[in-house]
Amino acid sequence: MNSVNLSKRLQVVADYVEKGARLADIGSDHAYLPCYLAQNKQIDCAVAGEVVEGPFLNAVNEVSRLDLEETVSVRLGNGLQVLNDYDAITTITIAGVGGPLIVRILEEGRQLGKRTGQETLILQPNVNERAVREYLMNESYAIEAETILEENGKRYEIIKAKPSADKPAYDEKDLLFGPFLRQEKSSVFKEKWKGEAGKTRYVLEQMEKAERKNKEKLEELNARLKLIEEMIK
Repeated sequence: MNSVNLSKRLQVVADYVEKGARLADIGSDHAYLPCYLAQNKQIDCAVAGEVVEGPFLNAVNEVSRLDLEETVSVRLGNGLQVLNDYDAITTITIAGVGGPLIVRILEEGRQLGKRTGQETLILQPNVNERAVREYLMNESYAIEAETILEENGKRYEIIKAKPSADKPAYDEKDLLFGPFLRQEKSSVFKEKWKGEAGKTRYVLEQMEKAERKNKEKLEELNARLKLIEEMIK
């Protein structure tokens, strides 16, 4: 992967970015995504944020190599703290980290005034997509598009959301499976949830064997398994 040929998952993220966006790519690593978008004249400007010095230096080198310093600003810092008011960001991308961390980055950014709540959000959690969807709903963000794909033996979900005048009324199936993904039921989607059903059954079996049973957790997992089985039947 490089700034010319993105991975499949980052290509979907890139395709979700609207032309003329002012982008904040948080956890940018080599800054491949903003560099790709800048080279293709898809964005007005970008901030590539990275909290770890090694990836930050990789991003600096990539932007310099491509002579994109006027379009892509690489900054070292935690989450959305790298942003300034004059950046006037319209789109935030966060890819390749867990769902709870994405939620934390967005919430801390909101509390610090670094996120207005009007930005388009394009998010790719590695785990716990439900936490991301629930946060989006509670923040009055409506999911506009979703993609699930498989790459190098791993499955990824990409979520695009925009601010909504009304809080979306997502039910548990929407939060767990995705409002669009559960309608499409692609082969990758089915394979993912077949695997999740197997994992859930195993956990339930182990919990049933335990001397002290957590009744509340058992009920929660049984309800989850029932939803999954209904979804993939």
